[in-house]
Amino acid sequence: MTLLGRVLTKCAKISGFIIQSTAIAYCVVEFCGGLVICSGSSMEPTIQNNDIILTEQVSVHMHNIRRGDIIVAKCPTNPRQYICKRVVAVYGDDPVSVFSMRKVCRCIAVGLALGADTPRSLCRIPRGHVWLEGDNKGNSTDSRVYGPVPLGLVRGRAVCRVWPYHRATFFGAERS
Repeated sequence: MTLLGRVLTKCAKISGFIIQSTAIAYCVVEFCGGLVICSGSSMEPTIQNNDIILTEQVSVHMHNIRRGDIIVAKCPTNPRQYICKRVVAVYGDDPVSVFSMRKVCRCIAVGLALGADTPRSLCRIPRGHVWLEGDNKGNSTDSRVYGPVPLGLVRGRAVCRVWPYHRATFFGAERS
């Protein structure tokens, strides 16, 4: 085999390795989880600005998102932005029982049917939706503003904080 043939063979092997590695990394991030840098103060004191959290997506794919989970989702009002919030209510829950900032539930999700005689305070979370709120209630744009969030926008569940390392901790004790 000539020198050129050996170089081309070596380049082909390296290129194949890079393509395979990239495909595997993409699948891991897309279907298993990944690292997320959280910005903003809406989840303080649980998650601070610029904390890095590890997320998993198996719970999302298995429809196992529960009350108390911290999730990462696409923002309902700006699909280019991601939000990190706590699940406060799930299908069938009464969101009025989990927040007191407003007496009237502004349920604006598609598919939510309320009759004219239904008291607004009894508004329920529709099937396939969750109610999200930041832990820092005074500085959070969440379901109190945009209503229940479709599960299709949820991208992952926070497992633990990995950075800063001196505050590394697992999430989950807050689940109810």
